[in-house]
Amino acid sequence: MPRRLRIATVQSPVTINPAANGATLRDLMRRAYDEGARLVHMPEGAVSGYVGGDKPYYRGWDIDWKPLGTELDEIAELAAGLGLWVVAGSHHRLTPPNRPHNSLYVISDQGVLVNRYDKRYLSASEVDEFFTPGREPVTFTVDGFTFGLLLCIEVNFPELWTAYAEAGVDCILFSSYSEDPIFETIARGHAATTTAWVSVSVPAQVSHAMPAGVIGPHGDWLATGNRSGLSDLVCVDLDDSDPRLHFPLHAARPWRAVAREGGVYDRRMVDDPRSHERATF
Repeated sequence: MPRRLRIATVQSPVTINPAANGATLRDLMRRAYDEGARLVHMPEGAVSGYVGGDKPYYRGWDIDWKPLGTELDEIAELAAGLGLWVVAGSHHRLTPPNRPHNSLYVISDQGVLVNRYDKRYLSASEVDEFFTPGREPVTFTVDGFTFGLLLCIEVNFPELWTAYAEAGVDCILFSSYSEDPIFETIARGHAATTTAWVSVSVPAQVSHAMPAGVIGPHGDWLATGNRSGLSDLVCVDLDDSDPRLHFPLHAARPWRAVAREGGVYDRRMVDDPRSHERATF
């Protein structure tokens, strides 16, 4: 049977003020609900602000955890009230003096924190100065669709994307805070090679490099937000009966799964000297 799920991808300003971030995000959650979304995907550091010396929007890295906790609680409460799943970017406090994780919280439509993804592949400055790396991939399922989670420079590590594809993930929620325009090209390539949807959520102030939006399993954008630095929300139906996606979903995806197993090729191997000899025409 065809499957369909509407998701909302956020392009919100990310500031050093969790209260300001939270108020904006809750407004966007209400808008997503009005547009029929079941899941809302938020940028890296969406609630806490992003801690990083290379980001001029954040001065310093010390977090006031109490107001951050208040905003996360209010987001979870609204998620329950609206019946929305929420994936929210935030720093996650560890026991002092350990550095925090750079994380994505997975909040169910009952307002329950059901899982957390911690960024595994950190930048040089992140691992040296700011964060503790995470350990493992995270997946979860909403209405029959399975989601995987990745953050920012993890776009550069194809093994992470391939692992999710091999796990049967339908859509990767990719949150980033980068101004490198090559990320858009790489993300589109991963969507095409893994035949998965890719939701891209970024802060509004970096949307000139890559906007928020959803890339289809064919590698093309299905919809994007603005590139002018303004807050935005993009709603897209993940629809496996979409005729534009018939080949990647129903031909390429199953064949690539067979190809990765290798058996279809093993059965066709031959013991032929002209195959083994590589130095003759």
